[in-house]
Amino acid sequence: MKRSSAAALVATALAGASAAAEAQTSFTVSGYVKLDAILSSRSAGVDSVGDQMLVPSLIPVGPNAGAHKTDQVTFHARQSRLSLATSTPTAYGPLTANLEGDFFGDLPNSNETSTNSQGFRLRHAYGQLGGFTAGQTWTNVFNQAAYAETLDFGGALGELFVRQAQVRWTQKFATGQWSVSAENPESVLAVPGTATTFRSDSDHVPDLTGRVDFSARGVTYSVGLLARNIHVDSASAPAATSGKSGGALAFTAIVPAIGKDDLRLNLNAGNAIGRYQDGGFFPDGYVDAHGELHLARQTSGYIAYRHFWSPTLRSTLELSAASSAPPPDTFKGINQADRSQHLNLIWRPVANFDVGAEVIHARRVVTGGDAGNLNRLQFSVQYSFL
Repeated sequence: MKRSSAAALVATALAGASAAAEAQTSFTVSGYVKLDAILSSRSAGVDSVGDQMLVPSLIPVGPNAGAHKTDQVTFHARQSRLSLATSTPTAYGPLTANLEGDFFGDLPNSNETSTNSQGFRLRHAYGQLGGFTAGQTWTNVFNQAAYAETLDFGGALGELFVRQAQVRWTQKFATGQWSVSAENPESVLAVPGTATTFRSDSDHVPDLTGRVDFSARGVTYSVGLLARNIHVDSASAPAATSGKSGGALAFTAIVPAIGKDDLRLNLNAGNAIGRYQDGGFFPDGYVDAHGELHLARQTSGYIAYRHFWSPTLRSTLELSAASSAPPPDTFKGINQADRSQHLNLIWRPVANFDVGAEVIHARRVVTGGDAGNLNRLQFSVQYSFL
């Protein structure tokens, strides 16, 4: 009888603690609804995401590239986003969880014929307690705060852009913070005799990153280090069964300018940038005819200036580029270089409502010398909610 009473008291106490925690947990729902209307100089193909955002690998190359050489008009609302965040106070600081998705996921019946149905896809799913973060979010090697503001969802082609599962530790210091992470590995390889790449089915070591963010005289700097083991283990390349270690450095800066203006800079260099390049543009490694794995020098970056014409009117000019030096025997058609320029004008007449226009030029170059250009005019309307 006494044991039953004690158990009941414990259960009551636990239920009360649980109810108290629930009462203290705050929930935030946010996101936006966005319409994009896009006029492109050539199509990337029927129902192609390349007509809806700038995807460098989908820019047609060569003298007869592209299904259409005439203008292509596309309207879509796929960038619309939904986010849920929670926060619960604890003895170790706030316990937070974040879940976010948009509609750039695939569905078997996705089309532009009748319903324009699109799949909801996972962007972020992570939690934080103190300095510890676990889940899926931006790669730690790059400071996402330094991304340039573009209406185009693809953004500057010179940027690093990856979201993936990871564990991360962040530690603050007087003028900034440092962080380290272990992240999901994936090796994308170019092989002889084909212009396509394949993914290794055997990755042995997590991608490792470290980053330092600090401020000096109002300027925010970030320096990131990426270390990877590129591994080959596939029936497509049976002679290559070992890996090579490589890495990259990423530098970003946000520089305040006149008034509310700012200048954003990025420079990346290494021999294993690979899929971390915007759009997964570069292979991580190159397998030769003898089954040997090679890494290649790869560089990228951008410069972007944002100017506020008035409290309600702003513009961004972005210039970016990426290039690689693949082995001489790399098969023709593998991505080798790209560049982009964005110029926009965005009007915010009231809070949480933006209307804008943007002109975009992009160029893609592949091994063998073939190249292709894309010119685009984009109009966007965005309604945000907090």
